[in-house]
Amino acid sequence: RHTARGRIDIEVKTKDYIYIIECKRDKSAREALEQIEGKRYAAKYASDPRKLYKIGVNFSSETRSISEYEIREA
Repeated sequence: RHTARGRIDIEVKTKDYIYIIECKRDKSAREALEQIEGKRYAAKYASDPRKLYKIGVNFSSETRSISEYEIREA
């Protein structure tokens, strides 16, 4: 989803939860989370009653798999 500040890689909404997921390659899960925070991707959900999770994921080009992930509850 595009925002005024960037593009959210993955946004999943269910009846009870919202997941904002940012993916990086050969960087860090922390950098992905910092992008979610810095670009305020979750701001539009501030008054939403659903539980919100911000998830940063890093993919390794060497192993071709997820090398790390970090989850923050909002």
